[in-house]
Amino acid sequence: MYFEQFYLGCLAHASYMLASEGEAVVVDPQRDVEIYLKAAEEQGVRIRHIFETHLHADFVSGHRELAERTGATVYIGQHGGARFQRVEVGDGFRIDVGTMRIEVLATPGHTPESIC
Repeated sequence: MYFEQFYLGCLAHASYMLASEGEAVVVDPQRDVEIYLKAAEEQGVRIRHIFETHLHADFVSGHRELAERTGATVYIGQHGGARFQRVEVGDGFRIDVGTMRIEVLATPGHTPESIC
């Protein structure tokens, strides 16, 4: 299993990559997606899933470019009203990434579609 935090100090923005058995998920990708592509190559994994914990009004996310470059599916919480290709997920949604199981918890508050 692989886990890495990517921290962009100028925006106080943390993003994450988790991987297992050749598959990876990126959470809240920053605009410059090269770091995730490089990490995936170094780890020998394919980015298959991208999660946005909420729609970010304070910076531009790299989810669309990362999805285009990897073929990954983008997931966001329900009630976001997003206008890009995505899968809206709710409380209890689960996916398997290699041997890991990821389960979504709906956490509305910061924004209506917030998930963790």
